[in-house]
Amino acid sequence: MSYSFKNAIIRLPNKSIQNGLSSQNLHPKYEVIAKEHSNYIKAIKAAGLQIKLLESLEEYPDSIFVEDPALTYKSNVIILNPFDPSRNGEKNIIKNEIKHFFDNILFIEDGFVEGGDILNINNHFIIGLSNRTNKLGADNLSKILQSLGATVEICETPDDILHFKSECSIIDDDTILVSNKMAQLDYLKSHYHLIELPIGEEGASNALRINDKLLLPDGFVRAEEMLSKKYNIIKVKVNEIAKVDAGLSCMSLRW
Repeated sequence: MSYSFKNAIIRLPNKSIQNGLSSQNLHPKYEVIAKEHSNYIKAIKAAGLQIKLLESLEEYPDSIFVEDPALTYKSNVIILNPFDPSRNGEKNIIKNEIKHFFDNILFIEDGFVEGGDILNINNHFIIGLSNRTNKLGADNLSKILQSLGATVEICETPDDILHFKSECSIIDDDTILVSNKMAQLDYLKSHYHLIELPIGEEGASNALRINDKLLLPDGFVRAEEMLSKKYNIIKVKVNEIAKVDAGLSCMSLRW
């Protein structure tokens, strides 16, 4: 199952995150980020995972988001190739920090691809083309994943959505939580059961299913109402982290 995990890699927050990439041109406060991140770690532990903590990287403002430069699959880790120059160097650091946790380490050499654009559903991957992931990167990642026994579909991310997973998340084997915009994608509509969130609650669509728990961004009352009927919810506040376009999935690597 794509939400059955034992371990998580998480990086400690850096004070330079106030200079992180933000489509809203906002600058979060480190002290508030640190509190939200601490609660995130508690939620991950409550979901039953062992956490491997990485040191903060002040020279890379967005480095707390460890999911973007790496992808885990089975006993493999694939080092990705982030698009933005301020993030691209993260891959060279994280490869040495985490390689000993996995049997094999592979690399994307050509094209750009970030973990926020990759949705894993069991042995299938959806790669969303976006401003951060291009066709060359997606094609090269697809070849690696297929060589490891996975299947892959490459889709277009709607223009006004940063990452494919910014507004969708796997919450069951055949069920994806989506915003209204993501609900319009033909591939998702034809292959999966979609739970569409109400307009105005798009921020809840980056949820994180871990084992029998569903981590849900706090503050989305209707989303919680809908999902609590079936799922064991842990609410996690990410208001400050959202200022740099981040959510629940991007702050950990899980396997």
